[in-house]
Amino acid sequence: MTDWQYFYGNRKPAPIESIADRPPWREFMSVDRFTEKQQDTLDGKSWQDLSEERWTALRDENRLDSRSRERGRSFRIRQEEGESRYSDIVRAVNSALNLRRPLLVTGTPGSGKTSLAYAIAYELGLGSVLQWPVTARSKLQDALYRYDAIARLQDTQFDKSELELMLIAQREEGDLDDLDREKFEKLKRGRDLGSYIQLGAVGTAFLPSHLPRVLLLDEIDKSDLTLPNDLLNLFEEGQFEIDELVRQKDGRAVEVRTADDGLPARIVNGRVTCHEFPLIVMTSNGERDFPPAFLRRCLRVEMPRPQEQELGAIVRAHFDPEGSTENWDENAQHVSAAIAKFSEKLKASKKSADLATDQLLNLVYMAQQSQRSTTESVTDEEWAKEFDEIAKILLKSLTQADGK
Repeated sequence: MTDWQYFYGNRKPAPIESIADRPPWREFMSVDRFTEKQQDTLDGKSWQDLSEERWTALRDENRLDSRSRERGRSFRIRQEEGESRYSDIVRAVNSALNLRRPLLVTGTPGSGKTSLAYAIAYELGLGSVLQWPVTARSKLQDALYRYDAIARLQDTQFDKSELELMLIAQREEGDLDDLDREKFEKLKRGRDLGSYIQLGAVGTAFLPSHLPRVLLLDEIDKSDLTLPNDLLNLFEEGQFEIDELVRQKDGRAVEVRTADDGLPARIVNGRVTCHEFPLIVMTSNGERDFPPAFLRRCLRVEMPRPQEQELGAIVRAHFDPEGSTENWDENAQHVSAAIAKFSEKLKASKKSADLATDQLLNLVYMAQQSQRSTTESVTDEEWAKEFDEIAKILLKSLTQADGK
């Protein structure tokens, strides 16, 4: 083990409590500001205090969403004695953690690009993965935060009506001393602006924290041409502003909702600045080129397609995560048949992207189901024929128009 290495891809949870010092050119919120007590704005707490409270909740097993837990458990990087084809993946992840740089992961569909983010979060105990599925219509602003102006307008009008009715009722009674002062002041002051603001996945990932969150930008090559350039400033500065809160100019801490269900966050002066840069995993199928300015800010690595001898470990990780030898031995026939069929189809294809690992998992599952539903009168030859027909449906090419 080396001091700079945290992630090994071995599927065994090893939660980290701290991370190496940041490079001088990748410092965002200073250590002094992160640890300083904020008497006027944060009820005597520092950003560090709030971060530790938040991470206690984030690491609660009951809060960790099942998707992050199961995908993290079922994925691992094969590590044999000495070097392996996946060594570059491990080095790239650890380099991204140390350098506080985004990680651009390319590879064919089904090679495990998305699952890598879940494996990192699961192994290092970094909470649920914050995911932003990128499409051609995705805008960075929506991923940072959303402001519900319509709801605020409706609530303001309602409170104004309530205030007027309260005053009219009190005047008719002729005694303003009986006025509910607390309710009156609350209606007069208006509702907290933070009630109408929710941080998106990207915005939540950049909250001040002593540990990095894992942020997944899935299929970034599907984005509008301008999105990579829009990300440049965020990647370089590690901060963004919430315009609606900046305009308040009173220095108060405003509590807003976040992408972590049930966990609010406090924003001061309308600016969100990270202390630890999040581990950003961006996946790409290699369908487009990115501008040099964008690539300069990223670490790049390619996820290799699993070879035949590695497919068995991948299937077992999904179907037998607890390592139950007895149950696994019962399914060995189905797994071997599915892997052999998948490998045969893959070798016959002209492109490496013709098949995805997900298709193999589907075939294994259906092989199990078909075997369980057959009667004793069905011969092995008849079952094999049925299995071949299922494989024709499930192992269709991803790149050919006719899907053969």
